[in-house]
Amino acid sequence: MTQPQVLISEVGPRDGLQSVKATMSTADKLRWIDALVAAGLREIEVGSFVPARLLPQMADVAEVVQHALTHPGITVMALAPNLRGAEAALAAGVHKVTLPVSASAAHSLANVRKTRESMVEEVRAVAQLRDELAPGVLVEVGLSTAFGCTLQGVVPEDDVIWLAVLCAEAGSDEVGLSDTTGMANPAQVRRLFTRLRAELGAKAGAAHMHNTRGLGLANCLAAYDVGVRTFDASLGGLGGCPYAPGASGNVVTEDLVFMFEAMGIATGVDLERLMAARVPLQAGLPGEAVYGMTPEAGLPKGWVQR
Repeated sequence: MTQPQVLISEVGPRDGLQSVKATMSTADKLRWIDALVAAGLREIEVGSFVPARLLPQMADVAEVVQHALTHPGITVMALAPNLRGAEAALAAGVHKVTLPVSASAAHSLANVRKTRESMVEEVRAVAQLRDELAPGVLVEVGLSTAFGCTLQGVVPEDDVIWLAVLCAEAGSDEVGLSDTTGMANPAQVRRLFTRLRAELGAKAGAAHMHNTRGLGLANCLAAYDVGVRTFDASLGGLGGCPYAPGASGNVVTEDLVFMFEAMGIATGVDLERLMAARVPLQAGLPGEAVYGMTPEAGLPKGWVQR
């Protein structure tokens, strides 16, 4: 397979599973992650370190991390909303810790019960802890509600860039932009990622898009066009945000991989194996809706993956 030109970061085992009511068993999670690895995914967000009483779906996250670490060559990533979560994530041995920082002041209070400025200090504390305990681990910030918020409406673009710079200065290795509420459009995506890359250079991170209004792939392509090379996606489009009412639908990993591969942009992901990874997902969440145009339509006649 051709050397990958983009990185597809699979977030289903975290963003997807925390957004559904059912709890997938640990054994089913491990089988699903094995199938994702077999498909060629090289970065997987396997869970979040939050109190089990808040998100029972993530109660087994340390065990899931331990299993994921047995796969060589995979970046094992987990979300931590605060310093306590980051301590647990580092203790479990993750390669990358992601912190959610809201560009929207209203969403910040609803999601993590902290102001945006307080979250920047949390990023600083996590980065310092990482430096002391595990200097090889990456700290990543995903700026949620960067393109609009269901609670406050418009999020000024200047606010997004201001916050991104503060997070980078606080010690985050990467700062990406998340369309948590599915309100982004391609022109806006181009503008904001162009500004982000101008301000942060190599620290400008991933595009995390939702397909709430059908623009997920268009927004990913807009981000690609201005230089973004890492894209979050969720197998079967599983997931949303439990603290952003009306937010639904991560970009479908299968459709995103198909788009790039059809364009001649190598992802390193085997599409047939990727679609086969839906089997353990659906076995672990019987009755849960999964999405994707490519799995429904099948691969085109004569399709050959480079």
